[in-house]
Amino acid sequence: MSAHLLNAALAAAARGWHVFPLRPGTKRPALHGEATCPRTGACEAGHRKWEQRATTDPDRIRATWSQGSFNIGIATGPSGLLVVDLDMPKDNSNGDAPCGAAAFEALCERTGNAVPDTYRSRTASGGQHLYFAAPSGLRLANTAGTVAPLVDTRAWGGYVVAAGSITPAGPYETVSGPVATSLPSWLLSILKPVPGPVQAPSVPVTAQSRRYADTALGNEVRNVSGAQLGQREARLFRAARAMGRFIAWGDLPRHEVEQALQEAGEAVGLPPSQCRATLRSALNWSIAHNQRRRDAA
Repeated sequence: MSAHLLNAALAAAARGWHVFPLRPGTKRPALHGEATCPRTGACEAGHRKWEQRATTDPDRIRATWSQGSFNIGIATGPSGLLVVDLDMPKDNSNGDAPCGAAAFEALCERTGNAVPDTYRSRTASGGQHLYFAAPSGLRLANTAGTVAPLVDTRAWGGYVVAAGSITPAGPYETVSGPVATSLPSWLLSILKPVPGPVQAPSVPVTAQSRRYADTALGNEVRNVSGAQLGQREARLFRAARAMGRFIAWGDLPRHEVEQALQEAGEAVGLPPSQCRATLRSALNWSIAHNQRRRDAA
C-alpha cells in the first residue's frame, strides 16, 4: 500500500499539484499543529501549516511517504486549482434530496451551459471532485452551498483528498478527464468575490425609479408564486437574475429582494436552504454584471 500511495502522491505532484500527507486511512492532515510545533526543520522560522508545507518536490515526497502509508492531500490554492465538490446527501437528509452532481447539472442546464469536461475523481462516499485551473491573479476562497445545494468548492485555504487515497468507506479514484481545464467564466462569475457595498448612485434614486423597482419585484414574486412542480427553482433563479440589477443600481436594498423571493420560493415548496443557495448565486452574478445603468452616459 505504501508504494501505491507514494506513486499516487508523485503522480499528483507531476501535474503541478502541491501535496501533503494525511493520516493513514483518513482525510485529516498528518502534520503537527501550531500548539505542538517544535520550531525546527521546516518550522524553524515559525510554524508552517499544511498549506505552506505542501510540495511538488519528489525528494521531499519520497522522504515523507517512506515513513508511513499516508493518504494524499492536495492544497488547492498553491496548486492553482479550484475544485468543485459534488457531495452526497447526508444520512439524515430528505430521501428525495438530489445529490450534488444532480444539483450541479441542473444549474448548468439553467444557465445554458454544458457540464464541464475536466479532470474528475470519485470520492469514497460516492461524490465527485471536478478539478479546474483557477484564473491567475484572483484569489478565490472556499465556498459551501454558494453554487448549489451539496455543491462546495475548495481553493485558497482548502484541500481535497487525492485519487489513490484509501479510507474505510472506500477509495478515491480518477474517473475521467486527463487535465484540469480552465474554470468556466459562468462559474467564475458565481464564485468570484461579491463587489463591496454599492456606492450611492451618481444620479439620485427618484421616486419613479423606486416605484418601477418595487413593481418589478412584485411581478417576479408573482412569477415564482405561480410556478408549477418542475419549474420552481428555474423561476426563482430567473427572478433573482432579473432583480439583481436594481440592487446594483441602488434602487432596492438586497435584503428586501432576498426576503421577498425567499418567501415566494418557500411558499411553493422549495426547501429554505435551496432557496438561499439559488438566490445567492443568481444575485451575485446579476449584481456583478449590472454595475452600470442602461440609461447611464
